[in-house]
Amino acid sequence: MLSKNTAFFASFAAAGVLLLSACGGGDDGSDAAKAPDAKSSNSAPAADGSMDLALKSGTAAQNDAPKKTGDWANPPGKPATKPVQRKWVQLSAAKAGALDPVVVNGSGFTLYRFDKDTASPSRSTCNGACATTWPPVLVGPGSKIFVDGVRPSDVGVVKRGDGARQVTLGGWPVYRFSKDLKPGDTNGQGVGGTWFGVQPGGQKSGVPADAAPAETPDAAQAAPASSAILFDDADFSDNGPAQGVAGAGCQNVARPEVTSSISVSGSMKLWTGAGCKGTSKVINGDVADLSSIGFDNKIRSVAFGQTSQQ
Repeated sequence: MLSKNTAFFASFAAAGVLLLSACGGGDDGSDAAKAPDAKSSNSAPAADGSMDLALKSGTAAQNDAPKKTGDWANPPGKPATKPVQRKWVQLSAAKAGALDPVVVNGSGFTLYRFDKDTASPSRSTCNGACATTWPPVLVGPGSKIFVDGVRPSDVGVVKRGDGARQVTLGGWPVYRFSKDLKPGDTNGQGVGGTWFGVQPGGQKSGVPADAAPAETPDAAQAAPASSAILFDDADFSDNGPAQGVAGAGCQNVARPEVTSSISVSGSMKLWTGAGCKGTSKVINGDVADLSSIGFDNKIRSVAFGQTSQQ
């Protein structure tokens, strides 16, 4: 199902175990570590309480990982909340859907990166409901990271706001998507124009390296939409309520002033007042966080079709 390119590092076999030490971060409080390359010597965990991680070449199966642990113990679409689920993660260069290459975990699930995160320094901005919709790839003290077609020097960890340690690729924190329910799913690709499969070096998968930045909501007009789904929570979270709206022209929403993200194919106009009055904003496609355009919990009506362009 998945085409993999396995790379074995001879110096890794000689070293056996590499330690990732999470150093003190900057003023943002993040605590990140990048894996040394395969030629680095072993080092003890730092005195600041950082964790040791065994970075090993090959897959979990090739390294005889115990059954019902690590990626194999993590249910599809669910965060890794139990210690047994954080025993190990696998990072494999593979093909999933139209994404080639893309990194998948030990169960074949696609891994993603988020444009609102940063890689230098490594920092995750997906917390709360976002982290339920997009479960971060987490490891615990003494965990193993199996690298399969991924360079060890591109692998790292970053300390999240809740103290958990998240795996990074090329500095970018990596995640799964709650709506990927079987191996090879890529339902998270392009969501909100900010979520993309991650390549082995941390680049976006499925996006040309020289692609122009995504258009802003006020940029060139997309084709008019005729329906949309309005989520009460940011990042299209399915933990909170949602409401649909459809039709031509102006439509009042059933539950006003509760929307934090919108899923829509095409352009539409948002209004702060009923009957398409008040302050307005044209959007072209999904908006994962309406606070980014100043419309969080402000929508009372929307307009489809030609009205959205007026």
